[in-house]
This record gives sequence, C-alpha cells and structure tokens, in this order.
Amino acid sequence: MKVLKFGGTSVGSVENMSNVKTIINDGKKKIVVLSAMSGTTNHLVAIAQDVKNGYANEAVDKINRLHETYFVTIDNLLQNEPLNNLVKTYVSGIFNFLVECTYKSHSESLENQIVAQGELLSTFMFNSFLNQEGIKSALLPALDFMKIDEFKEPDIDYIRKNLKTVLEHTEDSDIYITQGFICLDNFGEISNLQRGGSDYTATIIGAALKAEEVQIWTDIDGMHNNDPRHVDNTNPISNLSFDEAAELAYFGAKILHPQTVTPVRLDNIPVRLKNTMDPEAHGTLISSKTSADGIKAIAAKDGITAIKIKSARMLQAHGFLKKVFEIFEMYQTSIDMITTSEVAVSLTIDDDRNLDKILPELEKIALIEVDKNQSIVCLVGHSIVDHQDTYKLFQILQDVKIRMISYGGSKNNISLLIDSKDKINTLQKLNDYLFELVTL
Repeated sequence: MKVLKFGGTSVGSVENMSNVKTIINDGKKKIVVLSAMSGTTNHLVAIAQDVKNGYANEAVDKINRLHETYFVTIDNLLQNEPLNNLVKTYVSGIFNFLVECTYKSHSESLENQIVAQGELLSTFMFNSFLNQEGIKSALLPALDFMKIDEFKEPDIDYIRKNLKTVLEHTEDSDIYITQGFICLDNFGEISNLQRGGSDYTATIIGAALKAEEVQIWTDIDGMHNNDPRHVDNTNPISNLSFDEAAELAYFGAKILHPQTVTPVRLDNIPVRLKNTMDPEAHGTLISSKTSADGIKAIAAKDGITAIKIKSARMLQAHGFLKKVFEIFEMYQTSIDMITTSEVAVSLTIDDDRNLDKILPELEKIALIEVDKNQSIVCLVGHSIVDHQDTYKLFQILQDVKIRMISYGGSKNNISLLIDSKDKINTLQKLNDYLFELVTL
C-alpha cells in the first residue's frame, strides 16, 4: 500500500480537487492524507488570535466570511443534492463550533481545537466528492490513531496498533482519506505536528504500515536546487538521499516539513515528491541511495538570531562551553550553527522566545553581542566538503558579507550566516557560481 499526501493548494479549488481525484483513482489501495484547503489554516490561526486577545466580534466576523466561502465551494463541487446538503450540515456544525469557541477562555488546547478544523473540513468534503464520482472511499479519523508522546514525538507503537484497529473497523475501500497535521497529545487532547505537518503525518503512517512508498504531492515538481520563489533558473533534483533531504528541509526548503524523512528512513521507505498540476513530471525521489557527489541544492532559513559570547576566561577554560550549552538547555532553545575561537563562541538560534531569559544568564560569564534578522544559507550535497568544485562557493565572499561559516560539521552541509536583507542576492549569486553562469 502507498501513502499519498496532498497539500493545501492541491485541494484549494474544485479544479485541483478534480486533479487529485484523477491521480488517486488508479484502482490500487492507498491512504490519502489531506491538508486543509489553502488559506484556511491562516484564517483559523487569525481567529484563534482574536479569541486570545478577546476580540470576539472580529473572530465571529472572520468565521462567518470563511463559512460563506466554503458554501460556495460546496455548491461548485457537489451537484448531488443529498451529498450537498450532508456536507453543508457538517460544515455548518464546524463553524458553529468555532463561534462557540469565541465565548470561551483562551488556552493552548482551545487554540489547537480551532486550528484543527481545517483538515476536518477538507477531508469530509473531498471524501463526499469521491463518493459523488462513484469512487469507493472511506474516512479514517486521524484523531482515532495519530498521537504524540510527552516529547512531542510520534508514538509509533500506539499509532500502528490503533491504525490497524481503525482499518479493521472501517468498510473495505479502495481509498482511505485521513487528516494530516492534527493529532492527540500524550494527555489525549487535540494537538498538531506544527505547520507543514501533513508531510510528517504521511511518513508516520507510512512507517506504521511499512508502506511501499510515500508520495508528497504539492504545487511544484519536486525539490529544486534553489528557492524558485526568489531565484531564476532553478531546476528540480531527480534524486536525493535521506540525509540530503533532511538537511534541506531543516534549513528552509519549504516543500518538506523538517521531520518528514525521519519516520521512514530506518525502514528505507522511499519518499517521492510530485506535482499535482503536472503528474507526469518525475519529481524528486528521496531514498537511501546517494547519487553524484558535490553541491546539489541551496536552501535558506530566516528568522535567525546570532549571539556572540566573548570572554578572555574562555582561553583554555575547562567547562566554559558546557556552561553555555546548559543555559540554552535550561530554556529549551536549540542551537543551529556554532563557531569558536580562542576567546569567543558564536552561535545561532531560530527561536528567540526565551532570549530575554537567556541573555542575563550568558552575561554572568561573558560579554554578549546579539544580531537579529539573520538568515542561514545552507548548501547540501553528498560529501560536499571533499568535492573538488566546492571551492566555487567561496567566490560569494567577494560579494556578500558573511557573518559565520559552518564547514566540516557534516560532510553533506556547509552553512553561511548572512544578514537577511542580503538573502535573495546571495541565493542568486550562489546559483550563478555553482549551477549556471560562471565558469571558474
């Protein structure tokens, strides 16, 4: 059995839903994981923020406008009157629930419940559409089997056991539809796998079922060698290893959730990235196999804060770095990049929520400099630190001010820290030096 995930754009219009129907209707059994319709999660997050701020009227206004757009979609999607009425009744129930939420006290649990409704809406609508088209499909409620533990990691044993039970008690179908993103936490409350988490859902299910393959369908033909939103002349990559894909996803390649490949790599279950708008395109195959050495792709991660920790006492001071790391551990803040000298250590974080608590602790042992609005540009490929052409990337130093370089920590990754205002220029320059125009 294969697991296919379709993102918000893929189910964002009636036309795109029809494309998805064509793709999945091949007579083979599969589980289909759906995101919320494009734009819906953003609306729900805004509604949750209004509830948090006590803006009940504003929240209700947003709810009513979103409700109206769904009714328009339903009328365009479902010509079968009984199914049309059934879906409208279900959708109205969800939007009535959202209105009720505006009168409740804000909590993280309430916020998670609000944001979870998008996937419930899209899966119910799409399953009804398949039934209208004569395709045998059934809903698998993700909240009946998808669960994370106290460390926010997927509880694979629980998921495998309960998914098997849900499948056994669901009418046999060619296609099973389930929700991405949403899950239960270790207390049994509604939670989620963070933005982009539908990819993660698909590979978790794939690992639980020992699937033949997991396919991630989106609106671009695979992982590109640079960010096509900012750079001209990018190209899709036909093959990536699990390690290469994980590096690119973590350091900013938006096509994949950072944890996507983690569940499937142990069982060597391939992940294929495909384009809903161009199903015949090869896309990108992610597997345990490595292809050519050298730099294959570039990604960028924004919202980075750089911290320079300087102390004359650091010179040959036993335990200094241990103290630094303990401070970040105390406030549950992970470090992305790190470089050291005799008297200083520079590092980066992408979560500054506890920065106001971290800095006073660091200032007890060193002088501190902080630079915000930074970006990490990550270059990825198999054994790139050993490759004969890797020197070309350092041509960028004559054009862009580099704040930090991480080289040698991984053979598959070289990272540059730059000011975010230089990001687009840096990506284009690197594209020119490494892939396109410049012959050195």
